[in-house]
Amino acid sequence: MHDIRAIRENPAAFDAALGRRGLAPMSPGILALDEARRAAILAAETAQAAQNAASKEVGAAKARGDDAEFERLRALVAEKKTEVAAMTAEAGAKDAELRDILLRIPNLPLDEVPEGADEGDNVEIRRHGTPRTLGFDALEHFQLPAVQGGMDFETAAKLSGARFVLMSGGVARLHRALAQFMLNLHTGEHDLIETITPVLVRDEAMIGTGNLPKFAEDSYQTTNGWWLIPTAEVTLTNIVAGCIVEDSYLPRRYCAHTQCFRSEAGSAGKDTTGMLRQHQFEKVEMVTICRPEEALSEHERMTRCAETVLERLELPYRRIVLCTGDMGFGSQKTHDLEVWLPGQNTYREISSVSTCGTFQARRMNARYKPATGGKPEFVATLNGSGLAVGRCLIAVLENGQEADGSVTLPAALHPYLGGKTRLVENRLV
Repeated sequence: MHDIRAIRENPAAFDAALGRRGLAPMSPGILALDEARRAAILAAETAQAAQNAASKEVGAAKARGDDAEFERLRALVAEKKTEVAAMTAEAGAKDAELRDILLRIPNLPLDEVPEGADEGDNVEIRRHGTPRTLGFDALEHFQLPAVQGGMDFETAAKLSGARFVLMSGGVARLHRALAQFMLNLHTGEHDLIETITPVLVRDEAMIGTGNLPKFAEDSYQTTNGWWLIPTAEVTLTNIVAGCIVEDSYLPRRYCAHTQCFRSEAGSAGKDTTGMLRQHQFEKVEMVTICRPEEALSEHERMTRCAETVLERLELPYRRIVLCTGDMGFGSQKTHDLEVWLPGQNTYREISSVSTCGTFQARRMNARYKPATGGKPEFVATLNGSGLAVGRCLIAVLENGQEADGSVTLPAALHPYLGGKTRLVENRLV
């Protein structure tokens, strides 16, 4: 959420930053509402002071036996009480209206973020690894002979509908091994704190990370009001919601392997085959809570954590920086990692790593006590996939496919598969 004081101090800069996201100027309307809100608060406070003064005079009139003045003042106090209630309600309504507007405005991009309208304007930073020359026509993951029987979309559709998959046998074990490998790498070498979180959260948690109120249609809500998390970013980031942590607590780096749920609103007809875009999927999510001045270095660190997973799995990938028109709602700057998929003959997103500055912290009221003293300040938050497990499974299967229909598995996974090195007819051998 945005600091109204910063908008007051430099509305032109605020509007210019929104303009880089393709949005029209918003400061005039915001500042007009803010002025009306502050005027309503002042009026309510003034009326309250008048009511308090009249109340004191009521007692004085009673003490000196001036019944006429007593009755007049008592009527005045009653009148002021009604007036104060109405003014307080008006001030509260305007405050809520302003907050709702600020909650729906996206974060401002950093100056270094390239300007652009959509994903076509994203900028590639570098590539790692060279795609294999297969010597045969590459298949997509769900077409591979080694996978047949291990990915059952028909039964999943019977159980739940479209965009679900039932995995079994070697494919299921390989999926589990990938998640375990990621967790062990992040906790053992990257010093992330493994965390097991709920997958059901309250409105406040979704508001804190920016999923509400604007993007309600993208998530699932239960009949009793809980929300199914779209990623563990929601739960891990909200660990510090409403807290004032000690400076020594920072930076705090978490990871969690969870089920994730997305309605995929607006993606009808897109990636309908296979398991690339599902309503239910698993991710190993990374979240960092740090001091604002550390955010950019932590962003690079977190990106490298995700890249290391791909490198250990011997998967070719590229790093791109998203342009202003393709960034997520809460992001100041985002790196996407795209893995090579031979079956599609292209790179596809497998991780998105974002720094949000203090944007989420203001929504959550998450602060820290600077070691140098002074009043508490807002923390900075970052989040990123480390990685999306299902998409990583797709990449391992497609990049490891062989002419005989089997799949050669990366050496890094062998210890997690009982020493097995290949997938053949949905069996690990």
